[in-house]
Amino acid sequence: MKSPVTKLIPAAALTLVAIIGIHRLRSDAVAYQASLPLWVNRVFGWVPLEIELPMPMFISTPVAIRVGNLRKIGSGKRPPFLVPVRTTNVALGKPVTASDAEPIIGEIDWITDGDKEAADGSFVELAPFLQYVTIDLEASHEIFAVVIWHYHKQARAYLDVIVQTADDSDFIMNVRTLFNNDIDNSAGLGVGTDMHYVETHKGELIDAKGAEARYVRLYSNGNCANDMNHYIEVEIYGRPAK
Repeated sequence: MKSPVTKLIPAAALTLVAIIGIHRLRSDAVAYQASLPLWVNRVFGWVPLEIELPMPMFISTPVAIRVGNLRKIGSGKRPPFLVPVRTTNVALGKPVTASDAEPIIGEIDWITDGDKEAADGSFVELAPFLQYVTIDLEASHEIFAVVIWHYHKQARAYLDVIVQTADDSDFIMNVRTLFNNDIDNSAGLGVGTDMHYVETHKGELIDAKGAEARYVRLYSNGNCANDMNHYIEVEIYGRPAK
């Protein structure tokens, strides 16, 4: 006769398998991860992502932002976002190219230099209308999160924000769209269902769901204040692909 402990082992194993499966789906990652028991995350080697935030820098009275599908500004800290242990910002210091090769303000390589402040000399201004920047991670990586700071000195919403990954610099092989708030397909990359958001010093965290890629491309098409495109910093949290 089997002991009670022996009988419990298969049930426990099935429970753990189910937890792993649900955890890997991560259909609503930020809310779901925050709801998991801490012991579950520790068992499977997931830890809260630590992001060093710049100083808040709003210097003017916020104006009404009139764009469709706009998310309300959240108050307080961002909910925990879990990533595997040994996940780092793999974009730091990596090469960057852009559709606008000669920015109006700043240098393209500032986008991955680690400076997230909103002060003059920290942001890049690209030409008007649809533009993109591409970060070369120089090898394939598992990507778990992309964090973007466009410009957080004033409350703005940037338009047609699209984030894609690919295996090649021409974005032909294994292209995946991680985020798209282009509600009218004006960028020509498909209608997006993600929400517009107001820039803050927290940056916008995008769940990459472990996508494997070497290149990350980010689009924008001006903002609610003017037609210019700006970047302060882009961080990509991941680890070398196995």
